[in-house]
Amino acid sequence: MLPFLVVLLFGSVELGYYFYTEHQIVKGVRDGARFGARQSFAAMNCNGNSPSTIPSDVEATIKAITRTGQVSGGAARVRGWQNNDITVTITCPATAVTTGIYSGADNAPQINVATTVSYASLFNGLGVIDSNFKLNAEQQAAVMGL
Repeated sequence: MLPFLVVLLFGSVELGYYFYTEHQIVKGVRDGARFGARQSFAAMNCNGNSPSTIPSDVEATIKAITRTGQVSGGAARVRGWQNNDITVTITCPATAVTTGIYSGADNAPQINVATTVSYASLFNGLGVIDSNFKLNAEQQAAVMGL
């Protein structure tokens, strides 16, 4: 009975940590997209460039907020999460949106923040989940230019 209980204990702790780590990844990507959505239309625009570009300093800040929750410095929310695991892009809708807060703007840009991170197992596969699992998250937000 003891081996079964040990496997159950380690498996449940590993599974709980997996869900906690996934939550941290999703929360980080959501924070990064929200920060990117509040940038000015000058930094995030759909001015006909294909693909639209993001200023490097804004992209670096979005990645830092996504990974650490802070504008600069700080520890990663998840062990082993690096800035190069995060992708920040802008997409522009096929039909121009020029009403409301987008009047006077070129178009209504959408910021996309995505990441894929290798899961850092607590027990190196002793539990049910090992380090071969990947954690994925993606978030989109309309740029508001505030």
